[in-house]
Amino acid sequence: MTAKIQHITVDCADAFTLGTFWSQVLDLPLHDDDKPGDPEALIEGAGLLFVTVPDAKTVKNRVHLDLQPQDRTRDEEVERLLALGATLVDDRRREDGRGWAVLADPEGNEFCVERSAAERGR
Repeated sequence: MTAKIQHITVDCADAFTLGTFWSQVLDLPLHDDDKPGDPEALIEGAGLLFVTVPDAKTVKNRVHLDLQPQDRTRDEEVERLLALGATLVDDRRREDGRGWAVLADPEGNEFCVERSAAERGR
């Protein structure tokens, strides 16, 4: 018998607001039924489910997402995400073009932005 991951669930203070941020990050829509104030928001194409919980985030994430830009460079993607409301937590980019940037979403959940496939091929 096997199992599959149905969703990756992110506990948060405001499911719709955080789901909307990630919807913009991934350029994928929230589920048609999701509205402001709903306790859950789902990005189906990504399998990301945001659930409103009463507990505040208190420590560093044990699991995080690594993003790889598809149609822009890593640095262009970092700038786009900062404009959407992310914050730079740790800049691990190197002068030789390698490395990554650690960002946090509006609720403080860390994620990384790696080099694009085109940048890795150089």
